[in-house]
Amino acid sequence: MVYCVGLTGDIASGKTTVAELFSNLGIDVIYADKISRELTQKNELAYKKILEHYGHTVLKQDKELDRSKLREIIFSNHKERDWLERLLHPLIRQEIKRRVETCTTPYCMVEIPLLITKQAYPYINRILLVCTTKEIQIARLMQRDQCSMEQAQAILSVQPDINIRLENADDVINNHMKIDELTKAVNDLHATYLRKSKDIM
Repeated sequence: MVYCVGLTGDIASGKTTVAELFSNLGIDVIYADKISRELTQKNELAYKKILEHYGHTVLKQDKELDRSKLREIIFSNHKERDWLERLLHPLIRQEIKRRVETCTTPYCMVEIPLLITKQAYPYINRILLVCTTKEIQIARLMQRDQCSMEQAQAILSVQPDINIRLENADDVINNHMKIDELTKAVNDLHATYLRKSKDIM
């Protein structure tokens, strides 16, 4: 199995931009959120379980999941969030492992927003944390999701504790820099990960 880096960080921290920069360097990036979307497409097993649990209130007219409505439910009720995580996380982990095993680039990166430790992902060699200021996160959320400041703050309030994230991270990118500075930080880490990937071969 190739050397594997877990990419994580709070919502609107800039993980996707960092992931794209690694992808531009020719590295396979596996996205847990994309896998989650695939697993919850119409008539997939997870979709059916969600429908059994919530009924048709979480569906759009075309019978696809209304993801914004589902997000609203789980961000306002931790029990519902726990239920959904118990359903999806084992399925997501299984699919991530399959994709890591078939990766052909020198190392691969897995973007997992809620990743704290490597415990549930024994094939992850290193954790890269992307973080930024709360002010930047709120501004990005309000712009991206067209939500109010109160809604953005509510979403951020259920994110993992940043201090716990920092304790478990091997590398950290403070993402309040310009794109050329961010690109340089990614290039430096890329060189490090290439060296480390050769060490395990």
